[in-house]
Amino acid sequence: MGRPSKYSPEFREQAVELVRASGKTVAEVARDLLINDTTLGNWVKADRAERGEPDSSGLLPLTAEERAELTRLRRENAKLKTEREILNKAAAFFVTESTR
Repeated sequence: MGRPSKYSPEFREQAVELVRASGKTVAEVARDLLINDTTLGNWVKADRAERGEPDSSGLLPLTAEERAELTRLRRENAKLKTEREILNKAAAFFVTESTR
């Protein structure tokens, strides 16, 4: 897993709230808080996704829960593909063995 964040969840929430409530840009708030504007932008983007707000393209981004489910389903899909491949090879082997 990744390294632990140097910012507490409370700090993140307050920083995102400052962006939403103050009318300032992400860069201005980040400069005031002495943090990287990309970091704060990522927090704001994640907050908007959790709130179900569409992004600039008009699409709804995935929530953290949906991303976790997608990761789990992709892992499960890869496992099932591998199992199917093994079964196909086994079936082919038994067909060639039974015709000898």
